[in-house]
Amino acid sequence: MAIPVARLNHAVLFVRDLDRSVEFYRQAFGFEEIAREGGQMAFLRAADGSNHHDLGLAQVGAQAPRPPRGSTGLYHLAWEVPSITDLAAAQEVLANLGALTGMSDHGATKSLYGADPDGNEFEVMWMVPREEWGEHEHRAIIAPLNMEREVARFGD
Repeated sequence: MAIPVARLNHAVLFVRDLDRSVEFYRQAFGFEEIAREGGQMAFLRAADGSNHHDLGLAQVGAQAPRPPRGSTGLYHLAWEVPSITDLAAAQEVLANLGALTGMSDHGATKSLYGADPDGNEFEVMWMVPREEWGEHEHRAIIAPLNMEREVARFGD
């Protein structure tokens, strides 16, 4: 019997500098720090979130090495936003923080990619309404994202 997973509850990342990382996730995503334990761990909750915490940060020190690109391990986390206009606003936020690393149209989702100060990669994505998936129901393409076109198509 398989484990009946309902959803991903939270993620925990290793970071070099806890204060720097808390500030980044506060600025980028509006996360609220809800607890700090032992000076080495911080727990963050998304604004208006019902989860106890959505992200844990564990400080490992300034000299901690990054895993080499292409090694096994976590590639990225994906944070979903409620609307395409929220995704467009996220593009500006990430660009202003120097954290935006890419943008892709995956058919059923529209995605931005970024990296935190320690190089932990993340995705900010918006899910196209299912009735609009069409041929992308069983595909996961990677195409350039035209944000203006998508906002015009799906905007409020």
